[in-house]
Amino acid sequence: MKAETNRKIIRVTDEKVAETEDTIATETRLRIKVNGVEILKLFCSPVMIRELVVGFFMTEGIIKGGWCAERMSIEYGDDIIVDVPAEGEVCLEGGTITSGCVGGVTFEHSTENLTPQKGPFIKKGQLKALFNKFQKASDLYNITGCIHSAAVSDGRSIIVLAEDIGRHNAVDKAIGYCLLEDLSFDNKILLVSGRLSSEMASKCARWGIPIVVSRTAPTERAVKISHDKGITMIGFMRGNRFNIYTHPERIII
Repeated sequence: MKAETNRKIIRVTDEKVAETEDTIATETRLRIKVNGVEILKLFCSPVMIRELVVGFFMTEGIIKGGWCAERMSIEYGDDIIVDVPAEGEVCLEGGTITSGCVGGVTFEHSTENLTPQKGPFIKKGQLKALFNKFQKASDLYNITGCIHSAAVSDGRSIIVLAEDIGRHNAVDKAIGYCLLEDLSFDNKILLVSGRLSSEMASKCARWGIPIVVSRTAPTERAVKISHDKGITMIGFMRGNRFNIYTHPERIII
C-alpha cells in the first residue's frame, strides 16, 4: 500500500482560485491480533508495518513472553490486519491471552530500562548537519506536509528513517527496524520531528538511547525523565540554534 495519494483540490490565493492536484498522506486502520484474537486497533501510515508492531510490542511490553516476528502475518486491504504468533501472556485492559508459538524469531521481553553509555560525543556542527540531513530525507513530509519522521543514527549516517502520521508510530518503526536487524542502541542518536513528550523520553530510557533530538519543544516531564535516566535531550534544533535540556556533556560546543 502507498503512504500517499493524489486528490483534486481547490487552491485559493490572493491572486486566483484554481483547481489543482495535491498529494495527501494515507491513513489506514491497523488491526493487531495475537494468536488470532484481536487485541487493539490504531491508525498509521501503511508502510513499515512489521517494524511498527515489533517496536510497539517490545517497547510497551504488550507480550510478556516469547513471540515470533518472522511468522507474523500481514494482510493488506481496507484495513491492515496483523496476526502475531506468541506464547506467554498478553495483558490489555484486564484481559489475558495465553497460547503457543512455533518457529521463527522469538523475542523475550524485559521491562527493565537500560542505562545509556557515557557517549556518543558529537560536535555541535556535526549534530546540526546530521539533523539537516534527516529533515531533507523525510520524503513523505516534503510532499504531503502531514507526516512525522524518526531516525536512528550512529552520529555519522542515518541507519534507518521511518515516517508515519503518528509521531509515536514513527519512533516505534525506527526502533522496530533496529530490533529486527539486531542492532544495538549503544551510542545511537534518535532524531524526531515532533514534540518531545514523556513517552518519547521513556522510549529512549527503555532502550538506553543516549541522545534524542527534535526540532520542537520538550515537556517538563520529558525533561525530568531524561535527566533522571541519563539522556541528553535536545529541542528546537532549527538553523544554527538548539537547546540542550539535560546532560550537555555529550555535545562538544
